Amino acid sequence: MSDTSNPSVGPSMVRFARLSQRGLLLGLSASRVACIAVAAAAVTIAVFATGPMGVAVSGPVWASLLALAFIRRGGRPIVELLPTAAHFVIRQVMGQHRFRTHPSRPRPVGTMALPGDGAALRLLVDEVTGAAVVHDPHEATLTVVAHVDHAAYLLLSPEEQRRRITGWSRVLAGLAASGQTVRMQVLERVCPDSGDGIVGWWQQARAEPTTDGVTWAADEYETLLDTYTPSAATHNSLVAIAVKAHGGVLRGRAGKGLDRLRQEMASLEASLRTADLRLVGWLDEDRLATTIRTAYDPKTRGRHEQRLGSAGPVAIDEDWDWIRHDSGYSSVLWVSEWPRTDVPVDFLHGLVFQPGITRALSITATPLSARQAIRDIRRAKVEHVTDAAQRARIGAIADLADAAELDDVLDRERALLAGHADLKFTGLITLTAMSLEELEDAVAQVERAAIQCGCETRRLQGQQARAFTAAALPLARPIH
Repeated sequence: MSDTSNPSVGPSMVRFARLSQRGLLLGLSASRVACIAVAAAAVTIAVFATGPMGVAVSGPVWASLLALAFIRRGGRPIVELLPTAAHFVIRQVMGQHRFRTHPSRPRPVGTMALPGDGAALRLLVDEVTGAAVVHDPHEATLTVVAHVDHAAYLLLSPEEQRRRITGWSRVLAGLAASGQTVRMQVLERVCPDSGDGIVGWWQQARAEPTTDGVTWAADEYETLLDTYTPSAATHNSLVAIAVKAHGGVLRGRAGKGLDRLRQEMASLEASLRTADLRLVGWLDEDRLATTIRTAYDPKTRGRHEQRLGSAGPVAIDEDWDWIRHDSGYSSVLWVSEWPRTDVPVDFLHGLVFQPGITRALSITATPLSARQAIRDIRRAKVEHVTDAAQRARIGAIADLADAAELDDVLDRERALLAGHADLKFTGLITLTAMSLEELEDAVAQVERAAIQCGCETRRLQGQQARAFTAAALPLARPIH
């Protein structure tokens, strides 16, 4: 992502790099090339063996292979979906697409009642800060969650907006420069609200008008409430950071990893103040348990869970492109393309403030080391040069998209050489409804809103359970 803002003219603008479409040959992935090669080999053998009649007889074979290579489903060629589909079918045969709690078999103390990969997570409580610390023994990370409050960005002046943008960029740069943060997740949870709270406050706080000016202002405010109360929503902003757990975990203590985690927490708290973001507090076990429980059971919103050991789902059924959990149905969308042209920094406004939909917008930033970033840039440049040479050899016309993609790679290299941190961003949108019909309507609305924001979304297929854990829960979990 590059910042093309001009402090003296207009609002701040940003531009994102294109999603790389490089492949093994002419932009085709290795699996697609293999399908085409096998199809060509089948046709060649048939021609030399039995002539045109053999080509016709072997038609179902090579035609199926070509269909796998070129027909798309959900924005991806079918052949690239086969590994995911095979894994999904295997899990269905083994019964791993379903999860049920067993009251007769209580979970051990210190564990989290989550399905799938989340079952390995452990809970620690930092005695110094009181924060709930989630330990992943497989990835060797410690994760804490911060509740952040902030002013309405759209109501700020352009100068104040630019200052907030600069402050937030320093937050990201600080976490990336420390070398200890594995991932940072920003989770914006939005739940439709009846608006009774603000209406009740206005009815109690309104004073008797004394002048025409006061009467006019009160009438205008009541008109505003009548117009926008039906689309009111409750927003909750959470920031989760996952830090390397050096020294392992022994007897509930994380060794040096917990000390480093406290340092990262202090650094994040200081940088949030610089960005004019108020840290409400680090989530303790009670508040983290409530957050997880309401994600799985939306009907429990407003209630408080006491222990993480009982905050997980009671039942889960996973389908190809949706998941049923307790009292709701959810589906996870991946932001496959960010805006390719200059857009204001508040371009996600249409997604965040889409009315009447329970959703969670998760943006995960993964810092890349300088060595890894340079290696990725070199590989992308080699792939581009090789692809250009292959196109020139067969006389194919070069696309402007290829040139734009190369420019994005060069811009990334210039930024890296200038000393900027390199971050990999992943955007996921979790939509939740009470029925499948409502869920499909919500998916359609959000997909339209994403297009208006300049983004492209894909509904994840065959991995909804894992995606839900990564996108709806503030645990800074990876998704592969």
